[in-house]
Amino acid sequence: MAGAAHMPRMATQSITTPQEHGDTPRGFAFALSAYLLWGVLPFYMKAVAHIPSAEVVAHRIIWSVPIAGALLVWMGRTADIRIALRTPRTLAMGVVVAALITANWGTYVWAIGAGRTLETALGYYINPLFSIFLGAMFLGEKLTRLKMVAIGLAVLAVAVLTWEGGGLPWVSVSLAVTWGFYALAKRTLPIGPAQGFFLEVLILLGPALIYAGWVEASGAGHFGGTGTQDVLLLMGCGLVTAIPLILYANGAKLLTLSTIGIMQYIAPTILFLVAVFVFKEPFNPERGLAFVLIWAALALYSWSMFASHRRGQAQSE
Repeated sequence: MAGAAHMPRMATQSITTPQEHGDTPRGFAFALSAYLLWGVLPFYMKAVAHIPSAEVVAHRIIWSVPIAGALLVWMGRTADIRIALRTPRTLAMGVVVAALITANWGTYVWAIGAGRTLETALGYYINPLFSIFLGAMFLGEKLTRLKMVAIGLAVLAVAVLTWEGGGLPWVSVSLAVTWGFYALAKRTLPIGPAQGFFLEVLILLGPALIYAGWVEASGAGHFGGTGTQDVLLLMGCGLVTAIPLILYANGAKLLTLSTIGIMQYIAPTILFLVAVFVFKEPFNPERGLAFVLIWAALALYSWSMFASHRRGQAQSE
């Protein structure tokens, strides 16, 4: 989720490969904790809504570096980063991935502060379906009839919102597109997701420090001289980025892919509930119809996923 290097599509980006047979209570607890944290992340973003989104993203990058670095030291995988930094192709792909996650984070942070949490929920609901489309287009993955119908329903939902709002729901589309291409591009990195995340924020660290320093020097920054609360909130951006990722990584290796596939809807569902019942964002019949179409599409997608999983189990027995 913006939110996620954070949110639903992360189900395919675990630090270790999910296990093939059975789920464990520990794995479920870890993954559930991650998705719940991603779901309530808008409350944190509201707390920093008075700070320009670009500044928030810069500090999210800056304070993610030591946490992601500490995780790699704990995993004993720092050598992977040294190799990546000496490999031009890996470094170039890292730049592309870093640019995509920056666009995703920027859109997410701005949208929450602007009172458009409902649109972020829709974007992360659309994301699995958009990822299916990208897999068919670029990876040659087979589209079943149910998946094609699901994608069609998602397109129809976007069309309904376009008609209702008098324009494309760009927040939802931007979040789905940037995260979908981010996940696709990340597959080309010859390093694990944890190492990849550190490489991304490391690449972004220089520009983030320059921007944050420029903002502070111009007197418009919120890290120096504006009070302890803003300083702590900006430093906390690294924690709210990295902690759910670490929890998810520990859970993913103890759960089956089908379980993770269903759990990825937890975060956008919480976003939806928070937007409607806590933030009191407008929810008219047209938006209601769009979400019904999306939920129907996700039900078809989930059914198709379970059917494929059952066929795979039957063939392996």
